Amino acid sequence: MGNRKNKKKNKQKELERLKSIERNRRIEESIKKESEKYEQEVKLLLLDLFKTAIQMNLVLHTKILVMGMEKLDLEFETENESLANDFLEVEETICKFGSDELKETIKTLWKDPGLKKAFENRSILQVPDTHSYYLDQIDRITKRKYVPTDQDILYCRIPTTGVKVVDFFVNDVPWKIVDVGGQRSERRKWIHQFDDVTMIIYVVAMSEYDQDLYEDETVNRMRESLELFKSTANNEYFEKTACSILFNKFDIFGQKIKNGISLSKCFDDFEEKFDVEVAKEFITNKFTSCATNEHRKVYNYYSCGIDTENIKAVFTFFFAMPSQEFLVKYSKSVIVKNVRCMQVFKFDRFRELLDKRGIKEEIDLIERAEDLVCLCKI
Repeated sequence: MGNRKNKKKNKQKELERLKSIERNRRIEESIKKESEKYEQEVKLLLLDLFKTAIQMNLVLHTKILVMGMEKLDLEFETENESLANDFLEVEETICKFGSDELKETIKTLWKDPGLKKAFENRSILQVPDTHSYYLDQIDRITKRKYVPTDQDILYCRIPTTGVKVVDFFVNDVPWKIVDVGGQRSERRKWIHQFDDVTMIIYVVAMSEYDQDLYEDETVNRMRESLELFKSTANNEYFEKTACSILFNKFDIFGQKIKNGISLSKCFDDFEEKFDVEVAKEFITNKFTSCATNEHRKVYNYYSCGIDTENIKAVFTFFFAMPSQEFLVKYSKSVIVKNVRCMQVFKFDRFRELLDKRGIKEEIDLIERAEDLVCLCKI
């Protein structure tokens, strides 16, 4: 009788256990589906954001080129003059590519020799180098169901405003990247906030040596970048912080030098040479010489922001560097501790013992240890 009751009770417990397992499985499955749905929503939201930004920039920067033609004393071919005037009435913040009219207008204007000439002078007009990429891809990026590719997103310019924080893991080590805006209006928001960062990654757009600031057209961008690096690298908040300079847009920089756009537009003391390597070393020295902290090494890297493999290689070095800095500091601390222990060691007594046993190698080692203690003077 008792056995039957126990069996029934055990069977009921087992049934409850199985039901509990099934409930947990369903809950976990539901959470997983919701998580996947959320991740997909975020991805779609981000892609839609880039789609809007890309299409708005396409219209905005083409309008800047059209308006800049007067500044450059350039003219459209007669039949495109009225088309350009109508295009300037388009509001880029609400532009829609539902019909082909706007797309065909931009394509026609882009074929005009006058607009091509204006693009050659884009540095004067503050038009990004990447604008020609979008103009050449206009049929694809104005489609109704257009989804930005990785390459489209890499070419897209969305300025950093405020302070952006990204947390992630590399080889189970937590990382936090703090992205800050370099524009004058943004600097006051971050310069005093980071007195405990592990490493500064200062990004220099090498191709901007012949361009002026958006905020002040009397100031050269690279000159401004140089001054900002100088004040950042020598700031008391970053005195013990590792420092790396990422010289970006090296590919565009090389093209400009080869096309005869002189570095003397930025630096009067640059000797007129259209050699990419010479110009590269000149800029590198200008920046590294600004870091006056003799106890800190400045690491230099060169990159092309739209080349994902190149960026991966560069960031592999970045992720390894703080670990190396930590190991160096750790090794120094171990040496210091060991030397401190050696200071209280009775060398004379130990040498007598080794002499009696005739062990010469260990005696030499002891003498070297004594020298180390004297040199360290801890």
